[in-house]
Amino acid sequence: MRKKNQFRKAFTLVELLVVIVIIALLSSLVAPKFFGKLDTAKVKTANTQMQMLSQALDGFRLDVGRYPTTQEGLKILWAKDSSLKNWDGPYLPKAVKEDPWGYPYHYKSPGKNSEPYDLYHLGSDGKEGGNDDAKDVSVWE
Repeated sequence: MRKKNQFRKAFTLVELLVVIVIIALLSSLVAPKFFGKLDTAKVKTANTQMQMLSQALDGFRLDVGRYPTTQEGLKILWAKDSSLKNWDGPYLPKAVKEDPWGYPYHYKSPGKNSEPYDLYHLGSDGKEGGNDDAKDVSVWE
């Protein structure tokens, strides 16, 4: 037999539902702010990766005497071409093939406006043009 002072300690279904509703309401207020930060972080990551690629391209130029051709592309920075004599890479610790949204970085040599090369990404939508996180960004900007 149970004594009067002994009660079973457990949550009721109603109490659990109230807690779940409160958590859902709080997450609906907080989550959009964090997703906005995620987009900003991806843009910053893409810009940082482009700066790393640009430095690797400069290192390649110092060793080989020229920037990679459009046909060689960025792959030459981490994968040696046996026809290059002074290649002293890899120029990056690991391959950087895609931007944070999963689209390839674009490289052309020679570049426009008398730049030695063009290096850019097309933003979150992977298409030319756009605003905010879908904006096209060049390493020369």
